[in-house]
Amino acid sequence: MGNRHKFIGKKVTEDLLTDNRYLLLVLMDAERAWSYAMQLKQEANTEPRKRFHLLSRLRKAVKHAEELERLCESNRVDAKTKLEAQAYTAYLSGMLRFEHQEWKAAIEAFNKCKTIYEKLASAFTEEQAVLYNQRVEEISPNIRYCAYNIGDQSAINELMQMRLRSGGTEGLLAEKLEALITQTRAKQAATMSEVEWRGRTVPVKIDKVRIFLLGLADNEAAVAQAESEETKERLFESMLSECRDAIQAVREELKPDQKQRDYTLDGESGKVSNLQYLHSYLTYIKLSTAIRRNENMAKGLQKALQQQPEDDSKRSPRPQDLIRLYDIILQNLVELLQLPGLEEDRAFQKEIGLKTLVFKAYRCFFIAQSYVLVKKWSEALVLYDRVLKYANEVNSDAGAFRNSLKDLPDVQELITQVRSEKCSLQAAAILDASDSHQTETSSQVKDNKPLVERFETFCLDPSLVTKQANLVHFPPGFQPIPCKPLFFDLALNHVAFPPLEDKLEQKTKSGLTGYIKGIFGFRS
Repeated sequence: MGNRHKFIGKKVTEDLLTDNRYLLLVLMDAERAWSYAMQLKQEANTEPRKRFHLLSRLRKAVKHAEELERLCESNRVDAKTKLEAQAYTAYLSGMLRFEHQEWKAAIEAFNKCKTIYEKLASAFTEEQAVLYNQRVEEISPNIRYCAYNIGDQSAINELMQMRLRSGGTEGLLAEKLEALITQTRAKQAATMSEVEWRGRTVPVKIDKVRIFLLGLADNEAAVAQAESEETKERLFESMLSECRDAIQAVREELKPDQKQRDYTLDGESGKVSNLQYLHSYLTYIKLSTAIRRNENMAKGLQKALQQQPEDDSKRSPRPQDLIRLYDIILQNLVELLQLPGLEEDRAFQKEIGLKTLVFKAYRCFFIAQSYVLVKKWSEALVLYDRVLKYANEVNSDAGAFRNSLKDLPDVQELITQVRSEKCSLQAAAILDASDSHQTETSSQVKDNKPLVERFETFCLDPSLVTKQANLVHFPPGFQPIPCKPLFFDLALNHVAFPPLEDKLEQKTKSGLTGYIKGIFGFRS
């Protein structure tokens, strides 16, 4: 490319294709222009004038891709590389036509690219075919979008199914697909005039509410078909956002008429107006969706609790996280009971009461789990008993509401799990008590207490069989004892003794015989 003082550009020609790295130079030029165009695509959302620069960079990328394709026509390049270069050029050309909204030219380029990749996938091994099939899946949403804009009305259903894939659609198509779905629902909303909920039919005159209610069934089906947790979370957030917008539109209609704030209709007490009943219905949808989203998050956390974390640097979930989710669910259920227009609906009140018992049981279960972690055995045991109480109440009162409870967590499975946890808890409590006892005995040994002071506790002390066994304190310590008393006979001089003369006279009368008897011990 010249010398140190002057740049002299050199073009890559067929004569230089002795090394395959020359092709990479042209490929990198195309990739550089393409990546810059994608950056400008993001910035063009807030700065529309950058769209002109975006189109310029896309044209530059197509130019480099066409140069790459021309070089690959050389006899020095194998057939596989030639086909890949043709597919690469067709893809970039299709994206340029897509941005210019030239739908027919764009779909022709995308179909050419798709056909080449499908042929390559069928010609090579499975490992290589995975890469080609992945490219085909990335191109398919663009083809269906172009087909819809050309006039194929059936393409909208396939586009909505493609949105369910993990991560959704990306790149240039993402925003346009969302706008297309909203536009299609707006056309269908013109034919919708009323909605029925819990035996009451309510007219729907607000366009934003019509669009939301028409897309509600599709969104619920999309959540049910979603494969990954990230896709479900994204769909739940989208539903909640649309529902909040619809509720806000109804609130704005409620504000002008002061009489409708009294929630009455034709002077009939206890019956709310149609607009207020529609507001209650939308609030019910919002709270129910929030409950389902939190329940789905709780299931994911439960699976994570049961599995050991592979990466120690990441924070592992704790039972306290689940307790917080169930607290939010119970708060949502309380708000459902307070919806205007449903105070006299006994079936609704009973159903919400049973759902509350189910989630209370699971909340108590995870509170007990948190107490087990800190070795508070008695508190955990009491909470396990409370879980069984709630679960048994649900089983006894469910009756006709089992169909509405089938989407909730299984109470019978919870009962089985609690019973096994209670057994494990009792065993752990016994082992913990024995461990604490052993800890005390070992601490006593460490305190150098002699054997004579710890006869009441058993511990294995290896030092007892050695020559330095600590049996007693030696030498023993001094102990205070009372002194020996001293008696001083002070009264002897004042004592009068009895006379002994009669006994002395008897001894003198006995004579020699008495004396001899006295010596030999013969006394009368």
